[in-house]
Amino acid sequence: MIQTAQTSINNFFRMESASGILLMFAAALAMILANSPLASWYALIIDTPVQVSVGELVVAKPLLLWINDGLMAIFFFLVGLELKREVMEGELSNMRKVVLPGFGAIGGMLVPAAIYLFINRGDDSATSGWAIPAATDIAFALGILSLLGSRVPISVKIFLTSLAIFDDIGAIIIIAAFYTAQISFFSLLIAGLCIPLLFALNRYGVSSRTFYLAIGVVMWVAMLKSGVHATLTGVILALFIPMRDKANPEARPLQEWEHDLHSLVAFVILPVFAFANAGISLAGVGVEQVMHGVPLGITLGLFVGKQIGVFGMCWIAIKLKLTDMPEGMNWVSMYGTGILCGIGFTMSLFIGSLAFESTGIDMIFDERLGILIGSLLSGIFGYLLLRYSLNKDAKN
Repeated sequence: MIQTAQTSINNFFRMESASGILLMFAAALAMILANSPLASWYALIIDTPVQVSVGELVVAKPLLLWINDGLMAIFFFLVGLELKREVMEGELSNMRKVVLPGFGAIGGMLVPAAIYLFINRGDDSATSGWAIPAATDIAFALGILSLLGSRVPISVKIFLTSLAIFDDIGAIIIIAAFYTAQISFFSLLIAGLCIPLLFALNRYGVSSRTFYLAIGVVMWVAMLKSGVHATLTGVILALFIPMRDKANPEARPLQEWEHDLHSLVAFVILPVFAFANAGISLAGVGVEQVMHGVPLGITLGLFVGKQIGVFGMCWIAIKLKLTDMPEGMNWVSMYGTGILCGIGFTMSLFIGSLAFESTGIDMIFDERLGILIGSLLSGIFGYLLLRYSLNKDAKN
């Protein structure tokens, strides 16, 4: 049983690592296309209008927004499934194990946001992007860890993954609370009526995917029309997927959903998202553009704020004896892991796509530039410090 659980954990991290490497290739390809003679074709692809209509109900968006609002709802559904499983029976079910990544995640969100707001103080339009550097891209970070090979202790990977889960919870709360457009109360009512239906399905042990998917699609369209971001549908839906099938105690519907969606999300949805959102033209980019408040705030928030916030709060939690240093980790490897948390990428790009929507000001270049620079610096320095730590441990 222990060996089977260990194999499952290792398979999960191998998949996440491979996804992170694929994300790097997708982002690099987008950057190459956006800075080549094919730039107009790249723009044409992501701006292609796509319309779906059923009677008088019409959903019309460019392809980029179908990716960000539609495909990412599936990503958030998987995040919700993982959150529920971890809280019910995983790493987050043990309160003492929750404290360290929980403290780290809080520091890793508050300090980057504070740095961004300080740099952009006085600029009301720019301050909307305060949450962009508060995110961590777990797939990308584990992809960097995979470059260090089997020497990386499993405790480092579990700590990083648990911290990223708390980061995701924070991102979900931030999106729901701060990044909503004008509210349509009728559409929100329709979405709200789906919740008791989902509760009834869960309460009576219904495990058929057809019912959950049907209600999920209705909720997604209603949320899309309501002004509350549609991707939150995925998280809400995931919370009602049953852990076990009452008719068949051996069946585990939630884990089956997770297993079936992991490959789709890791190897299709996230790379497609990265490809669609990472392509920015660097023509004419100089010191002045990099030092602008938005990219500078994001860069420093991710690269400086994350490592200070994560390590600082973890240090406080351990010194106050609220928790213990994970076995196989030391202060250097913890600091290196904190630096890797500055790889925001996917979630930062996603929050960035929402941050300046309501202002009517196009800062898409600024926020993407900051995300790319901050994530790149965090990846390089986090890798180098962890490599130094692992080499030092190997010699001792």
